[in-house]
Amino acid sequence: MEFSRRTFLKSTLVGGVGLSALGFDLTPVYAQTQGLKISRATETRSTCPYCSVSCGVIIYTLGDKAKNAIPQVVHVEGDPDHPINRGTLCPKGSSLEQDILNDRRLLKPQVRRPGSDHWEDISWEDAYNEIAQKVKKTRDDTFLEKDPAGHTVNRCEGLAFTGGCTDTNEFNYLVVKTMRSLGVCYLENQARV
Repeated sequence: MEFSRRTFLKSTLVGGVGLSALGFDLTPVYAQTQGLKISRATETRSTCPYCSVSCGVIIYTLGDKAKNAIPQVVHVEGDPDHPINRGTLCPKGSSLEQDILNDRRLLKPQVRRPGSDHWEDISWEDAYNEIAQKVKKTRDDTFLEKDPAGHTVNRCEGLAFTGGCTDTNEFNYLVVKTMRSLGVCYLENQARV
């Protein structure tokens, strides 16, 4: 017997009718098939982190929002109301769910000390403190008050900042103000790439 789509549909229909004839109530089964897996999920709108296009995505999570409950991502799709992508996503954006659920995803800061052959986990507070110390030391070591001609320049050429495409305008405003106050002159944003 040749197995085709038509024979599959016929056998499924005959099987369903046969189960009903034997007294099985298939109403709950049919009702379950009509519901979407995202019908009970929470929608969160976000921005795809991959490139500077900044496509809008909707991330669906299941979880009862209890204090110790961890929400589980069940679906990611393009946002049809977003003016940039209008619901479409490239292959990288479509695979965003696998990035979120990846068991190798880093969830805490890590540092590789000089001379070490492995990464060690550190707390967020330690990470902030180390970054602040290194920024201050670099600024102090590379700050230039006057150029060789004697003009006041007040710049730090040892630091640079590159922003990402998912940064908000408010975040970028604060970054530019902070970097300019440090004297940083090398500022760039990925959205311009």
